[in-house]
Amino acid sequence: MADLSTYAVTRRWPPKHADHLQYYGLPTPNGVKVSIMLEETGLPYDAHLIDFASNDQKSPEFLSLNPNGKIPAILDPDGPDGAPLALFESGAILLYLADKTGRFLPADAARRWQTVQWVMFQMGGVGPMFGQLGFFHKFAGKEWEDKRPLQRYVDETKRLLGVMDTALDGRTWFMGDDYTIADIAMLGWVNGLVNFYEAGAITGFEQHRNVAAWLERGLARPAVQRGLKIPARD
Repeated sequence: MADLSTYAVTRRWPPKHADHLQYYGLPTPNGVKVSIMLEETGLPYDAHLIDFASNDQKSPEFLSLNPNGKIPAILDPDGPDGAPLALFESGAILLYLADKTGRFLPADAARRWQTVQWVMFQMGGVGPMFGQLGFFHKFAGKEWEDKRPLQRYVDETKRLLGVMDTALDGRTWFMGDDYTIADIAMLGWVNGLVNFYEAGAITGFEQHRNVAAWLERGLARPAVQRGLKIPARD
């Protein structure tokens, strides 16, 4: 097993178990993608809280792992060919963990790429648009006198929810009966839209009955419930 002490990030956040995958994050909509995936797969891992209030994500140690200064990130001591692998970007990490474990990504080539397309849909649409809506609805942007930015993101969020609602019509999960990384990628964001950003009413969330039922099913999964709270905030 590789010696992780050569990685600067481990000097600030020492591994509890050197042979476990090291996860660095926060229970945000992006962060919980990885913690939910880790809980779903059962991979042994250590979770390290990256505290935004302390600007941990801008520290030299964290930037050595992710030069973009964003969470989540991982350091896997048992990466491809047994060599350690440091990885950032939540979508890339989901794909890596799916490949590593052989779970939550269909083996059939066509269904595999259809799953990946929904992950990209989340990365390029759901995440950025829901996040901007949260800023203008709940955080500093809500003080802006000009409400046109808020309305833009309300409208785009409604559109995205409509796309999701149509896709989920008659389906349990985005890939039908198969729960995949497509669902894992989106659960934290849709949950955050309703329960953290408190934007259900302004986006007409309850009108998107298929999405609402899908979210309820997702939140009923024990691994999802655990993953939404990892790493624990002090």
